[in-house]
Amino acid sequence: MLDKNLRPLKERILLPLAHVVSKYFSPDQISIIAFSFGLVSCLLIILNHLYLALTFWLLNRIIDGLDGTVARISGRQTDWGGYLDMMLDFIIYALIPIALAFCVNNGAVIYITLSIMLGVFYINSASWMYLSAILGKKALQTEKKELTSVNMPTGLIEGTETIVLYSLFFFFPNYLHLLFIGVSGLTIIGIIQRMTWAFKNFK
Repeated sequence: MLDKNLRPLKERILLPLAHVVSKYFSPDQISIIAFSFGLVSCLLIILNHLYLALTFWLLNRIIDGLDGTVARISGRQTDWGGYLDMMLDFIIYALIPIALAFCVNNGAVIYITLSIMLGVFYINSASWMYLSAILGKKALQTEKKELTSVNMPTGLIEGTETIVLYSLFFFFPNYLHLLFIGVSGLTIIGIIQRMTWAFKNFK
């Protein structure tokens, strides 16, 4: 919901750092570094160092935002880079709550709510990825240059909201089952938003 408005601000903030980093690392290398920080966060969760894990999760998100900026200013934007970035993001998005569920381990309820949330994520991915493919097929993308690899109608839960909600997992592990259900509900609203948009525009 907030991503489209915040992307230009993020771009301006990261631009000075991107100019420095682009001299030493390619966009793909930055994506892999961000992914590595995400894996470290998962390991720290399992070791029950939640606040340190949160630090690496936030580093993962910050560095992940850097690869696209570096690609744009250095003229190294590729479809492969966008694809790699998204795949690595989705791996971390799945592993973080799984690791937290193992760490908290307060009975069947945590695994049930985790399963519900990951199932909703699965449906949500289909809702926007396939919609993005249709938009490409029908050439409905705006000619305005986007700051992401793919274009899609906005939804309630996007990148910015995911960072905030996932961060809450670290602060309130005792309420993880409730947070999983809350995230599932908000994501379902986003799915309905995109389905409604698709019905109105593609019917």
